[in-house]
Amino acid sequence: MTSPASSKRPLWTIVAALLLGAAALWGASHLVWSAHTRDAGVRGIVLETRTGAEISGALIPLALLALAGVAGMIATGGWPRRALGAVLAIAGLAACWVAVDGMRWSGYPAGAPLAQILAGRGLAAFGGILVTVGGLLAVKRAANMPRLGARYSAPSVKKTARDSDAELWEALSEGDDPTTDR
Repeated sequence: MTSPASSKRPLWTIVAALLLGAAALWGASHLVWSAHTRDAGVRGIVLETRTGAEISGALIPLALLALAGVAGMIATGGWPRRALGAVLAIAGLAACWVAVDGMRWSGYPAGAPLAQILAGRGLAAFGGILVTVGGLLAVKRAANMPRLGARYSAPSVKKTARDSDAELWEALSEGDDPTTDR
């Protein structure tokens, strides 16, 4: 028999993975992803850098999707949670693709922030992996996780033990005299 704390653990693991993945994607969008030199006329040759958000407009929307996925994971259950998990897994794979697409290991100009370029793309890949793992865990464990408002749902099986006072009131509501059978 699983305890209530252990049945909630997969949900909070998924929520943590999605939150960390969203934060990583958002952070990666603000780091430098590419650097090259260009001729600026009077100023001469200048180093031009571009952030992850400038190179790929998908990073911030993917981070927002992961954040929305947190709310969806908490609020839904059953097959909608599985479908959301599949969407999040695909979004995480897309983030990983964005991170490695166009990445190069050499050929940067002198003075380029190479550490920030590699950290930005690595952070995006890490965020994509976290979102993918969160989505796949949701697909696998959707049935075992609690859902919002489940304690207020009507029970599926009627209780066998009946309250005698409740039986009296039900008989009165149906128009019967409950005292004649006693």
